[in-house]
Amino acid sequence: MVKSYKDLIVWGKAMDLVEEVYRLSVRFPKEELYSLSNQVRRAVVSVPSNIAEGQARQSKAEFLNFLSMAQGSLAEVETQLLLAIRLGYLLESDAQKAMQLREEISKMLTALRTKLTTPQLTAGH
Repeated sequence: MVKSYKDLIVWGKAMDLVEEVYRLSVRFPKEELYSLSNQVRRAVVSVPSNIAEGQARQSKAEFLNFLSMAQGSLAEVETQLLLAIRLGYLLESDAQKAMQLREEISKMLTALRTKLTTPQLTAGH
């Protein structure tokens, strides 16, 4: 039974992604401090934040909505990392761990959303 968002594996993975993206974004040029660097950091922080807020609301509909927002933020992070690669701020190999985590989290969010929308069988049926 999940008592807290901290019990969700997907939240922990999202926190790992935040750490990884912060490590990567310090490599961006100083002139990107208030643009791409800030934008990717805000997007990645919103992933575990939305998971936490949605779970804390204790409403299935709201939780699903916040999981959808987390999924959208993951797409933002991917786009911004791809842009950083295209601009030469990162090598593809540098971003590989973050991209793998992003993919894993996306699959976990999809599975969690599916579980929340699938009618559960009751015991004995």
